[in-house]
Amino acid sequence: MRSPRLVGLSAAASLLVLAAACAPADDNGAESTTDAAGEGQCSPDSLPLKNDGVLTVATDDPAFEPWFVDNDPSNGQGFESAVAYAVAEELGFAEDEVEWIVVPFNSSYQPGAKDFDFDINQISITEERKNSVDFSEPYYSAAQAIITLEGSQFADATALADFKDARLGAQIGTTSLAAIDQIEPATDPLVYDDTTKAAQALQNDQVDGIVADLPTAFYLASAEIDGATIVGQFQPETGESEQFGLLLEKGSELTPCLNAAIESLREDGTLEDIEQQWLSESANVPELQ
Repeated sequence: MRSPRLVGLSAAASLLVLAAACAPADDNGAESTTDAAGEGQCSPDSLPLKNDGVLTVATDDPAFEPWFVDNDPSNGQGFESAVAYAVAEELGFAEDEVEWIVVPFNSSYQPGAKDFDFDINQISITEERKNSVDFSEPYYSAAQAIITLEGSQFADATALADFKDARLGAQIGTTSLAAIDQIEPATDPLVYDDTTKAAQALQNDQVDGIVADLPTAFYLASAEIDGATIVGQFQPETGESEQFGLLLEKGSELTPCLNAAIESLREDGTLEDIEQQWLSESANVPELQ
């Protein structure tokens, strides 16, 4: 079920690392993780959970590779499934104490109460979204990528400017859609409910290219779109990578504990191991200038 790299971590050892790794929380306004862990508030019996004794984790359906495998978040396979179980273990939960529920991507960051403890679904941390929800520290930084068809006039592009006359599309509500503004194409981007529909649009010649985060682009090019190629990757206008965080209800008391768990997983190399296992291809895609 779990990656062999993760199984060897005992819950007790993980909690000791958690306490040592605590640092002040971000601007979500939560107390410091040092205080939270130091007072025992990050143990399973002390956490403010939606359901007693169970860590409730949300993601979308379908759940795509390489983030999840076989559309089954509970199997521990895929980058985000492995991260979720690593965080759960860091907090002291066994695998059978993690319950998955379905929450559509666009619903996850809407204001209001949540039915989950955290959502993991390639949700980019943005200032706008932080007005309505909390985010943990980032567990992954991702570039954007442009996918087109082999033989397309854009297949050999080397710069974003080469896509000025391209018809581009992306999933609604994503930073991939916002990233198209950086390209400044002559026509407005086409918007799709999910990446599968965007992939179909490319296959049907309704668009010349689609934009997605780089790992998702790998999956689409290899499994969803016949004859597809990833032209290249690019960074947001800030020059920093897009960052994914665990999403929580606004003001959640669980936020500092998740921050501490992720920091611990980063420091002991677990996040790097998971990334290498599931997302290692990402480094080989050329940068679009």
